[in-house]
Amino acid sequence: MSADVLDVREQARATSLRAVWPAILGLSVVFLVEMLDNSVLNVALPTIARDLNASASDLQWIASGYSLLFGGLMIAFGAVADRYGTRRVMLIGLSLFALASLAVLAVRTPGGLVAVRAAIGVAAAMTAPGTMALCFRLFDADNLLMRATALISTVGLVGLAVGPTLGGLVLQVLPWQALLVLNVPVAALAAMCIRFGIPADDPAHRNRAPLDLPGALLGTATIILALWTATLVVEDGWSRATPWLAGAAAVVSAVGFVVRERRTAHPMFDFALIKRPRVAASLAYQAALGLGMAALAYSVSLQLQLVWGWSPAEAALGNLPQVITMIAIGPFVEKFVERFGAGRAGPIGAAAVIAGLLSYALLGRYHYAWIAVALVLASAGMRVVMIIATVGVMRGLPEDRTAIGAALTDTSQEVATSVGMAVTGTIVAAALTGSLANVGASAAGVRTFENAVTVATLALTVVCAALVAWAARRSAKAE
Repeated sequence: MSADVLDVREQARATSLRAVWPAILGLSVVFLVEMLDNSVLNVALPTIARDLNASASDLQWIASGYSLLFGGLMIAFGAVADRYGTRRVMLIGLSLFALASLAVLAVRTPGGLVAVRAAIGVAAAMTAPGTMALCFRLFDADNLLMRATALISTVGLVGLAVGPTLGGLVLQVLPWQALLVLNVPVAALAAMCIRFGIPADDPAHRNRAPLDLPGALLGTATIILALWTATLVVEDGWSRATPWLAGAAAVVSAVGFVVRERRTAHPMFDFALIKRPRVAASLAYQAALGLGMAALAYSVSLQLQLVWGWSPAEAALGNLPQVITMIAIGPFVEKFVERFGAGRAGPIGAAAVIAGLLSYALLGRYHYAWIAVALVLASAGMRVVMIIATVGVMRGLPEDRTAIGAALTDTSQEVATSVGMAVTGTIVAAALTGSLANVGASAAGVRTFENAVTVATLALTVVCAALVAWAARRSAKAE
């Protein structure tokens, strides 16, 4: 038996997070930098516009280029990782991440920065599937896997929360390029921890099927087009041709992907796997969470600023209950699941999300206290369900499919969030007769906006509840 295989088995029998702390640190840092790059550059957009003479369209692509490629390529790179080694792809991705971030020093035009952001998004997509897949490799016990998942995701949530603040502080003393250059030492630390803290990939545990390149291209195109369509709907509405064209292209690509995967001898992803009760339930939970997050993410900040007249800084503080709750509740998820069992803890957490959405939809217009209650309920439930769903997918798939399973988990939630925001944006835009920026100028405008938000949130809540009910039944079959 090889030393690598022995190492894998020794690591898998770890009885605490402390026993594998370098690996946990490395994976946490990877997730941290992925979340930071989602938000840290946004605060610098006005500075970038002046420095590079960038147009509004340029700034849109600078902000969204990363997220489109990051979300769109995760499943493809998950399939690559399952075949060529999760740890290996992670380390290559971290190296490219550092190089692409360093390339910002050579940027002189908006197009150059868009290219750099796109390259960083591609590199991040290489690392993302490995975070949970490599974590799964470390433990046999579900409670330890939940504990590690909670810790890693908490670090990422902290990064997402402090990203804009950190960016603002850095801009006080350094040029905007420093926001990306800081990725270099962070990526180096992550690579070192993973290199020495996680054993090399065992060839016996890899997916031996050839990579379905046409399927990977069609799947990637489908996700990118779907995310882009949702972005266009939120920004421009359905009045222009571009969202319709992008949406139609996404549908065509999706049909092509399904046809290809069902006919090829070696599909990129076997659809039979997502029919497994534990996997199907977990993905439905993730999609429900995405819809719930969309309803709150789109509406709350607009209500606080456009209707109530809060400043951007005050609105950011108004959203703090969500971030604080998600961070604070992480360490208690394991005990919650131990007490109620995953089969009951999932529906309980999902019920909290639904209660939060209903609180906001029906009472959020009357006082901020109801918004705070909604944010706390929804974020607490989301945290519980996210961890349970992640572990459910990891445990429900064969070991040689864990990377693509992790990618599928993240992608399902991201696509659902984009769809939810597009639905909310469409309903609000259809209700308003004037500009969204002027809704607070009259009592009629305020009522119209609030009624539209209520309708949109209730609609998404109904779909969310249906997904949760279906997931609970599927989860019961897995026990």
